[in-house]
Amino acid sequence: MTIEVNGISLFTRQVGGGSGPLVVVLHGGPGAHHDYLLPQYDLLAKGRSLFYYDQRGGGQSPVPRETPVGWREHVADLHAIREALGLERLTLCGYSWGGLLALLYFLEHPGNVERLALVSPAGIAFQYRHQFEEEFARRMASPEIQRERDALRSSGLRERDPSAYQRRAFELSVAGYFRDFHDAKHLTPFRVNARTQQAVWDGLGEYDLRPRFRDSASRFPFPVSRIVHGTSDPIPIASSRELSTLIGAELIGLPVGHCPHVEATDQFVRSLDRFLPST
Repeated sequence: MTIEVNGISLFTRQVGGGSGPLVVVLHGGPGAHHDYLLPQYDLLAKGRSLFYYDQRGGGQSPVPRETPVGWREHVADLHAIREALGLERLTLCGYSWGGLLALLYFLEHPGNVERLALVSPAGIAFQYRHQFEEEFARRMASPEIQRERDALRSSGLRERDPSAYQRRAFELSVAGYFRDFHDAKHLTPFRVNARTQQAVWDGLGEYDLRPRFRDSASRFPFPVSRIVHGTSDPIPIASSRELSTLIGAELIGLPVGHCPHVEATDQFVRSLDRFLPST
């Protein structure tokens, strides 16, 4: 189904028991779509409902080119979704950029967040994003991944089986996110809308959320929070360590890269199932 907010239509999907507590799941990107979190995230829909949506300018929520798609618009959309759901306070489960979106939403609307579950969240400051970009580029240039890319180019698979070629090319394009790049074959393929992605990062600029968290600590309580972060994530786990100290969150480190739902599904589910509200 779709939901109308702020003059645009957002694609949504809800799964799980209708009578259980509702958790809003925020996908990454920016500019991606919710279904690359599937099927693993759906395993959390026991005793609760999961509400997914494709954020503006991504997936099945396209917008006209003149429509702004920066981070402030994403925060405003989430606020409008809260109102449409009839909820005073939200439990948010944010992955990657979605984790940063959850934090930005909390800073803008602290009274409307009940609980935060952050999975592999994007860095809380520009310096961490810069470290991620350098580390991801280093991994993608590794001899192992380069050999796999060369083998694919010379395999003739593009002509024999274009869909299989595209699938393999996707796997290699995201290989640097994983502790073991062979696990990329288990990730549901996705695409990123480049305009949306660029608009979000341009709007954030050389951001640093740490002063805002320190200032907020004296004015309102932080929500109960849990962070799950891979010890081999190209996004530095140091960012989540610092965040956990700032907001009093519990940090769970898993021996994975950036995709714990793919790389360690059982541990991922256990880490969040015990934390998210349920009947």
